[in-house]
Amino acid sequence: MQLQCPMPKLDFEVITLGHGSGGLLTNRLLDSGVFEVLKNDILDKRHDGATLNLSGPTAFTTDSFVISPIFFPGGNIGELAVNGTVNDLAMCGALPEYLSLSFILEEGLPVKQFWEVLVGVKVACELAGVQVVTGDTKVVEKGKGDKVFINTTGVGRLHPRAQIDVNRVQPGDQIIVSGQLATHGMAIMSVREGLEFETTIESDSCNLNHAVRALLDAFGPDIHLLRDPTRGGVATVLTEIARDTGLGVNLQQRQLPIDPQVAGACEMLGLDPLYVANEGLFIAVVAAEKADEALAMMREQPYCENAAIIGEVTTDHPRKTVLTSSIGGKRVVNMLTGEQLPRIC
Repeated sequence: MQLQCPMPKLDFEVITLGHGSGGLLTNRLLDSGVFEVLKNDILDKRHDGATLNLSGPTAFTTDSFVISPIFFPGGNIGELAVNGTVNDLAMCGALPEYLSLSFILEEGLPVKQFWEVLVGVKVACELAGVQVVTGDTKVVEKGKGDKVFINTTGVGRLHPRAQIDVNRVQPGDQIIVSGQLATHGMAIMSVREGLEFETTIESDSCNLNHAVRALLDAFGPDIHLLRDPTRGGVATVLTEIARDTGLGVNLQQRQLPIDPQVAGACEMLGLDPLYVANEGLFIAVVAAEKADEALAMMREQPYCENAAIIGEVTTDHPRKTVLTSSIGGKRVVNMLTGEQLPRIC
């Protein structure tokens, strides 16, 4: 989906410190199209905060995005910020509704780039069905930032059938991953390292809330846990589940869905795809008797056609995740140590 949001004609081409002053230049920047692009009844009040009408259990999350480069195959930092926050709410079993949006801009940023990021925010909001209702803009001196940093905070009501809790994970539960591993991380690294492939590896950044809602509509309490394996990758999420439940996780290498080009890029760079960041992927821990049905439904949802069952929860090897390799060997999968791919989201 691409929205037609032509950049307005402006009498300035780069961001200056004055655009973060809160005065005339700030208002000129916002009035140049920011409010128009993100237009909705709540934001149009132009207040420092937003008054929301929510009832019942509500999920709340916040995240900051410092990805480099800010434009990458498959998206930009604006789309990533919206999708990342929407997905964090979805992992709580919530239905995302409202976002705040705060920019930290570096002096000298071309306004054209800022506009492209802003349109990316708008596109992602339209696709996810959420609204930006409040925000902020600051500018730092040249050399004190890196083009654009974004903070987003999200709010959404819990799905009425959601019972997402790590304490509900049981032995025998099946572990389903919604798509192919390591795509986002390798899209970023291919740009940084100048790697060339037969086709461009694109980030998997997308909203997952619609797929999660369909899953909860159909299976409700049979979905015991949802997690998105961003920084630290699938391996870190599964080791956290094993640690927090006191149970074990069996993981099958043969069942891991990985695009061949992504696998090749990982091998070229000496990276394990289990530890590479993802931005359009979630893990569902599902009651054993419903796992096959849940998998079939997930494969019908947008962005989930490559979903697969990759393992199960077990009472064997408590607090450990054990991978069975494609040739039958076994190894313990530990949590990511250090920073494998900096500035990845």
